Amino acid sequence: MSFEESTAAVQISKVAKSYGPTVALDSVSIDLRPGEVHALLGENGAGKSTLVKILSGVVKADGGSMSISGRHYAPHDIIDARSQGVATAFQELSLLPNLSVAENLMLPKMPAGVLGLASRRNTTAAARAILEEYDLAQFDPDTPVGVLSLSDRQRLEIARAFTHASKLLILDEPTAALADVEWLFRLVRRQKTRDTAILYISHRLGEVRSLCSRATILRNGKSIGTVALSGASDENIFEMMVGRSARQPVASHPSRDDHAAKALEVSGLSSGILRDVSFDVKRGEIVGIAALEGQGQRDLFRALIGLSRTKSGKVSVDGVQARISGPGPALKIGQGIAYLPEDRKSEGILAGLSTASNVVLPIMSRIARCGIVWPTRERSTARATAETVDLQQRYLNFKIDELSGGNQQKALLARVIMTGARTLLLFDPTRGVDVGTKQSIYEAIRTFAAEGGSVLFYSSELPELVHLAQRCIVLYGGRIFAEYAEDAIDEQTLVSALIGHAHGNKGGVAA
Repeated sequence: MSFEESTAAVQISKVAKSYGPTVALDSVSIDLRPGEVHALLGENGAGKSTLVKILSGVVKADGGSMSISGRHYAPHDIIDARSQGVATAFQELSLLPNLSVAENLMLPKMPAGVLGLASRRNTTAAARAILEEYDLAQFDPDTPVGVLSLSDRQRLEIARAFTHASKLLILDEPTAALADVEWLFRLVRRQKTRDTAILYISHRLGEVRSLCSRATILRNGKSIGTVALSGASDENIFEMMVGRSARQPVASHPSRDDHAAKALEVSGLSSGILRDVSFDVKRGEIVGIAALEGQGQRDLFRALIGLSRTKSGKVSVDGVQARISGPGPALKIGQGIAYLPEDRKSEGILAGLSTASNVVLPIMSRIARCGIVWPTRERSTARATAETVDLQQRYLNFKIDELSGGNQQKALLARVIMTGARTLLLFDPTRGVDVGTKQSIYEAIRTFAAEGGSVLFYSSELPELVHLAQRCIVLYGGRIFAEYAEDAIDEQTLVSALIGHAHGNKGGVAA
């Protein structure tokens, strides 16, 4: 037995998993040491999600072995995994929206009262103690999870995983929707002192380097190698992930046409915390929205697509004032508005249907024959649009919930484009996807705009706004605080504006 095997808290040896002819994992091996934060890196589709599901008890491996503290480990389900000290904060959140914060934290076994039945009072008290322990005392245990923001649901998912993880904690893209990453980093560092092994999955190499000592890289279902992060450059890691050197940066965006027609015009809009917001998006233009969590960006997008009520203001589409009552009616206004939602699991994909069905959903009635849509027709119709977002055709036959998060996001973007709408509202379109998938999404957005489409997008990543947006609007406190165009958009300027300082606007307009 090697030194690493003898000191490993978790040993994964030659684990394999296939779905029919598709090999998801092929002889993957990793060791995790007690108290180590170990990164798992790879492109979307590399096998990371499958390995997480095997470790979590969601699916069973076809081959290989796993052990924890020297004992054989092969969980039957999530509950069995938790009983052995393994818990996961999933990227696609597993909370039940119709239950309360307390009930989600306590499931599957509620604290009992004097008669041995589940006690609401004891459940609330136990949940409140957990919330206080994980610096979430501001959460009301009785609040239904469905009304929480995605960021708050992410924090709740993470806290629940921490409560069950004595041996192995798996954090799958934990900061993808998180407003306060320092909150998570504090918890991770504290958990390390308890000798819990932590498997950390993220596409953000900056945070990986700040937390992790080693990283294992997967490519095409194989473990390519494990490296000490102190001795590996970002370029080295990228080459291991994709098998080639890093792509060149995306070319600078084309100049705006200030005389182009206005595709979307917003005047004095108020909704939720949003107050008196006015701006426009021209034909062929990509406009970015920058904001820290809770500054009104969610209210803006939901109001524009008709999912939230507006208190005042006007919205015009292609020069015609419109009252938008929902995503369906929005497609019929002017040349149409389509929306890519924030949470692909609960608001986007139709799990259980094929990827092709998900892509062609907006035009299903058009491709039906005698009320029936044949799978072959779905696939042939979806194929061209799938190519525009670099979605491999073989994935069209898969059920969409079998795809990686990045490929699901490509499919949803293809569906939005399939609507035929000429104005797209994209909310954090690259959340939780790898660098290669990001480039594919950027190229699809740029192509759409170059062909005369208009795009309004929000991003939680400043480099994305700098490289993709032709104009960038900063929201602060529910209002437009500043606006920047083209070369005036840079990270330092945006950071300053995001916290309410516009002295470095470099030609931008402070509101």
